[in-house]
Amino acid sequence: MSRDSSIDTKDLDSAGLLIRLESLEMSYGEGEARVHAIRKLSLEIPRGQFVVVRGRSGSGKTTLFHLIAGMKQPTLGRVFVGETEMSRLNEAESARFRRRHIGLVYQFFNLVPILDVVENIALPLLLDGKRLTDSLPRVEALMRRLGIAERAGHLASKLSGGEMQRVAIARALVGDPGLVLADEPTGNLDDRNADEVLNLLTELCRERGITIVIMTHDASATERADRVLTLRDGEVQQDLCVREPRPV
Repeated sequence: MSRDSSIDTKDLDSAGLLIRLESLEMSYGEGEARVHAIRKLSLEIPRGQFVVVRGRSGSGKTTLFHLIAGMKQPTLGRVFVGETEMSRLNEAESARFRRRHIGLVYQFFNLVPILDVVENIALPLLLDGKRLTDSLPRVEALMRRLGIAERAGHLASKLSGGEMQRVAIARALVGDPGLVLADEPTGNLDDRNADEVLNLLTELCRERGITIVIMTHDASATERADRVLTLRDGEVQQDLCVREPRPV
């Protein structure tokens, strides 16, 4: 029986700690060329917390993003999201878990240019075997909430950068995840659009109790965070609690 048979929404809903990292290490290469991207990192993030992980390029932010999402397997240590150990899932199980429980937002949007806005947003549901017609009410509600309803029939390739990122956020939310991971979500946006995206993510965290973890070098993101982690050479250099987590 597949290990994925034990994965259920309650794994996230009932967990006080949504993310738990235990003695995590990630390295690449061999011998003198070996690079340690993450070093003995242990970390706990409760449900409903808005966390900003900052650090310079090469500090380990993107590697940490991939490890939490189950897109890479650690060299050593364990990664839990809810009660599910991501570091034990195979590739297919991990992809299925992400579609159902984790929303992902990327710097370069990762939209499908030949699909329209509705299709891009619904994509995780379609990949999970759901029909577009059944998914439309949820997609339309998100488009209204994110201010992109009038762009519904436009191809992704015809959108502005700010609109693309709003579509990407809607796609991340369409499966009603307990966790949203964002890797440099404002990196390709101008200041105005970057500010709007950060405000939007903050509001979603407050309104829905979603745990949001943003990997970024954008200093303005820290102003909105409940907690700020600073990475340096794959280690947590500083863990600053700005405000206490809200009850969820």
